[in-house]
Amino acid sequence: MPRIRVEVDGATYEDDVEPRLLLVHYLRERLGKVGTPVGCDTTNCGACTVLLDGLSVKSCSVLAVQADGRDVTTIEGLGAGGPHPLQRAFHEEHGLQCGYCTPGMIMAALDLLRENPDPSDDEIREGLEGNLCRCTGYQNIVRSVRRAAGDMRRPVQEPEVAS
Repeated sequence: MPRIRVEVDGATYEDDVEPRLLLVHYLRERLGKVGTPVGCDTTNCGACTVLLDGLSVKSCSVLAVQADGRDVTTIEGLGAGGPHPLQRAFHEEHGLQCGYCTPGMIMAALDLLRENPDPSDDEIREGLEGNLCRCTGYQNIVRSVRRAAGDMRRPVQEPEVAS
């Protein structure tokens, strides 16, 4: 069996893996990263989207051996230091219902906002078109991404120090 070394959410893991093991199953079953759901196993739904070297990929379309020597960010890693602006925006704008697609939507939106920090509603819809939601009409998802884009562009306010 091949041995891989992969950084996931800032931690390095070394494991022997079956050559045919999908990244989504490696993340969930070996590393306990269950925030990345298994949706369709056919790349149709996007629920399993993670960042691989900063780019969004459907982890059911990547073999674990293909992640060797690379950096993976899951939804758990995104919110490790407190909610990310996208996670906050999805909460505040009600961009989720059952929540099953939400991790994939957020990770795909993160990649979209990296490429285009100020997308129009049409550009948000196009950027998320590979991610399916069966509960919503996508309106709140688009609103969530738009809100997060604005929040991410704003400079961080330093607290005032009393003199």
